[in-house]
Amino acid sequence: MRDVALLGTRLVVGSYLAVHGAQKLFGAFGGPGLDKTGAGFHRIGLRPGKHMAAAAGITELGGGVLTAAGIADPAGPLAIMGAMTVAATTHRAKGPLNARGGFELPLTNLAAAATLAAVGPGKFRIGPSLPRPLVLTAGVGGGLLAAGLVARMLTAAPAPPATPATPATPADPADPADPPGQAESAGQPSSQTTAPR
Repeated sequence: MRDVALLGTRLVVGSYLAVHGAQKLFGAFGGPGLDKTGAGFHRIGLRPGKHMAAAAGITELGGGVLTAAGIADPAGPLAIMGAMTVAATTHRAKGPLNARGGFELPLTNLAAAATLAAVGPGKFRIGPSLPRPLVLTAGVGGGLLAAGLVARMLTAAPAPPATPATPATPADPADPADPPGQAESAGQPSSQTTAPR
């Protein structure tokens, strides 16, 4: 039963993370694609945005596939943990709940990946686990990389806001030159009266 539960967890977490990475990289599954994701990364201080977005997408896609398949364990869960550490940090200002755009989902994915990394993939997997020295090296390296990205994001100056185009000045709703009905469509009472018939 334990191995079936681990397989189910791996498939759910790994598949969703792989899809999330494909959304970033290719715009698949209704995702924004690399250019829009890169612009968002730039805005939050992960620069150059497009390169950082590509790294995040590759980490999520690769980590998700490795986790779902159980290949080279624990490389997949470790990759997910790194990506979700950075993702949880980006949502920190909005609080802990997802309903307000908070860090609930990245933190849940991080916890699930940490559990899989600690417990292992179970017996239903493709391929062997990584040798222990390589796991330690990957874990330390990935942890340092994630910590560096979090520090970079927390200390980066925010990108200047985009300057919106100046909208055309609307006509004065009380202007008698306005045709009947124009002021009402703008939410203003009409300055013209209509005689009852």
